[in-house]
Amino acid sequence: MTTHENDPIVTTARAWLVQDPDETTRSELDTLVRDAEAGSEIALDELHSRFDSRLAFGTAGLRGRIGAGSARMNRVLVAQAAVGLGRFLLEREEAPSVVIGYDGRTNSDVFARDTAELLAGAGVRAILLPRLLPTPVLAFAVRHLNASAGVMVTASHNPPKDNGYKVYLGGDDAGSQIVPPVDSEIAAHIERVANDDSVLELPRRTDYEIADESVLDAYVAAASALLPEGGERLEVVYTAMHGVGWETFRRVLAAAGWGEVASVPEQQEPDAAFPTVSFPNPEEPGALDLAFSLARDTGAELIIANDPDADRMSIAIPDGDSPEGYRQLTGNEVGWLLGWDAARRASATGETGGALACTIVSSPALAKVAEKYDLRFVETLTGFKWVSRVPRLVFGYEEAIGYLVNPDVVRDKDGITAGIAFLALAADAKAEGLTVADLLEGFTETFGFFASDQLSVRVTDLSIIAAIMAELRQNPPQVLGEQVVTRIDDFANGLQGLPATDALRFVLEDGSRVMARPSGTEPKLKYYIDVTAPAGERDRAREVLAGIRSDLDAFSKNVAARLG
Repeated sequence: MTTHENDPIVTTARAWLVQDPDETTRSELDTLVRDAEAGSEIALDELHSRFDSRLAFGTAGLRGRIGAGSARMNRVLVAQAAVGLGRFLLEREEAPSVVIGYDGRTNSDVFARDTAELLAGAGVRAILLPRLLPTPVLAFAVRHLNASAGVMVTASHNPPKDNGYKVYLGGDDAGSQIVPPVDSEIAAHIERVANDDSVLELPRRTDYEIADESVLDAYVAAASALLPEGGERLEVVYTAMHGVGWETFRRVLAAAGWGEVASVPEQQEPDAAFPTVSFPNPEEPGALDLAFSLARDTGAELIIANDPDADRMSIAIPDGDSPEGYRQLTGNEVGWLLGWDAARRASATGETGGALACTIVSSPALAKVAEKYDLRFVETLTGFKWVSRVPRLVFGYEEAIGYLVNPDVVRDKDGITAGIAFLALAADAKAEGLTVADLLEGFTETFGFFASDQLSVRVTDLSIIAAIMAELRQNPPQVLGEQVVTRIDDFANGLQGLPATDALRFVLEDGSRVMARPSGTEPKLKYYIDVTAPAGERDRAREVLAGIRSDLDAFSKNVAARLG
């Protein structure tokens, strides 16, 4: 058997082993190195998958599978990121500070403590939140503590074996997530640390600060103000999806004088294994099955679900036509209702010049709401790092169940306050003898019928995504769903004041719209389809929607087949 003792990738892995402070990943990598040295092709391939690339630091920070190697999430990579961030901040100001939060995923607490120790060692004031808490509490703390930056250790709703590292900026950025060119500037510092320093030689200090409970108290007070006392009570089921939302959500309800709600016991406490779901995302099929079961038992009028770090929120309502007895609302439907409510409240206070905002892949329905209430409507690129930066924002959302209902307090999507705001909306409706389903019908009667759908083309070979996007640009379909394509907008070089991004927008003759873009976090191409029609033409709209989806599916499969 041929050994690989002198293979360059084995040499790289040995060098990594020397500086890895984590016993688990060091042991895992040591086994791979020994097997590769002994001639194992499988081990050699695995080393290539771990070291041929580096987990890129971008506007979403870092996110990836936990494991040893430069292409995985681990203590070496986090240490380099922490010191790189610290050096970036020290270049910008004399005495920077960073507040650090973490959720219940594997190693989140370890990565957070490493970050605090290394930032303190670099001369940056480091403030660690007192325990695992939701991402929106960290985003709130950046502003509340007037910190220069924030770090949240989380992979949000990613698979169980992932973790991540999100960065926020204070000051003029007001606690929003980083955007270009800051991401590249931080990445350059991280790269220099990785090239020049051993993690074991980076200075550490353990005398960093630990924030007291007043930070969470202040967040709870601000969130509970969204739920006025004395409102009509509903039977509610809540699920934290094995994440960190329950404690904070429960405290907000108590502060508002609401009392207890039914919580799904199997999913109530943080559990990094996410044992009851195949994928810890409320949007995934089966994720709400336990919530549906508890709701049927309790006669719940509303289901509120957070994702594991509680920055996203999903709603389900009673529906006699559904096998589960409940229907999960789409992200767009929740966004419409929250946006409509926010617009009415802004109008009632005489506010002018405010903005409703959503991402370019979200439904265009919010534009109709803004028009009715004399508010500006703003579309942004995908991601709350863009939504949160809209001037004079009243409300913002993205269809991927992210909502920003209190921009003066938190500049990021916030599943806790979004859930509280929706509960208040539903309670107000009940006081008037209405249900959430009635509100949706009222929206249609007021603004028209909006139908949305998505098509995801998942691949194992990323070149297929590039090929489909190229074909969409060079030989695009002329008809979709029996509707002529009248215009194609390419965002590759920026468009309508938006930064450049790899996305296309197809506008059809009846006003329907298709957005096409590669996913930023998963190996798939996503199509977002939106059809608009008068309230009385719903069936036709649904037929058009189905036709567009079918044509896009056929187009993509034809391109993939030619490649394979």
